[in-house]
Amino acid sequence: MCRMILATGKFNTADIVQAMVAVARGDTADHEASFSQHPHGWGAVWRDMDAPTGLSAMRETTAAEISLLASGLASVKTDFLAIHVRRTTSSTTIGAQFTHPLKRPAEDWYFMHNGSQPTVHQFLGLPSSTFDSAEYFDYLVPEGTASLDQSEALERLRNIPEPGSNSGNAFAIKPDCAYVIHWRSPSDTWPRYFTMHETVSPDCRIISSEIVPALAPAEQWTPLPPQTILEIPIPND
Repeated sequence: MCRMILATGKFNTADIVQAMVAVARGDTADHEASFSQHPHGWGAVWRDMDAPTGLSAMRETTAAEISLLASGLASVKTDFLAIHVRRTTSSTTIGAQFTHPLKRPAEDWYFMHNGSQPTVHQFLGLPSSTFDSAEYFDYLVPEGTASLDQSEALERLRNIPEPGSNSGNAFAIKPDCAYVIHWRSPSDTWPRYFTMHETVSPDCRIISSEIVPALAPAEQWTPLPPQTILEIPIPND
C-alpha cells in the first residue's frame, strides 16, 4: 500500500517534499487502515526547468523521513512533480526493483501505483503474480502505448477479476502529460484510504492520496470521483 502526490503549476517544491515526508510518517493519516506509516522507500518524477530535456526520476529504498529531505529534490526548480512513498505488503517485494516509479526499458512511461492488483497477471499469460504493480502497469499501459485511451483503460479496469484487488489508483506519466487513475475496486473495504483528493488554486493543482493541511486547509480539498481518469498536460517550455 502506498501514498502518492502530484503537483503541477507554480508551487514550492520543498513544500511538496515536506508534505510527503509527513504523509510517509503517518502525520496526516485519516483512514480505516490499521497502519499509517509508509516506510519502504520512495520515488519521484519531475520536469527539471533548468534542463528541460524531458522527465527526471529518482528512487530510494530507505524511508522518506530518512532520505527524502536529504536527497536534494526539494531544491529542484520544477512545474511538475509526482512523489510516491511505499509500504510493502510482502517481504519478497522490498528493494530497488520494486521501488516506484516503475519504468520499462526504452520507453518514456513512468508508473506509480497505490493498491493491490494480484489478479491482472492472468491477462499477461503469467502462471502467478510476482509483483502486482508491475503487472498492473503492463496491463493498463501495454508496451508500445503512445497515449492512454481513457475509455479503453476504464474497460480494462472493469474487467479485472474479483475478488482480490482493492485499488487501481495510479499515476501514468510521460513527458507531455500525466494520467491520474482513480479506481476503487468493487471489493474495496477501505474507501477513505483509497480516496484521492484535489486542491486547486489559480496557479497550482495538487492531487494527493491524503489531505495535507500544510498545503491547503482541509475545506479546500475535494475528493476525486471514483472510477475516473484525469489527463493533466505537462508544460514543455
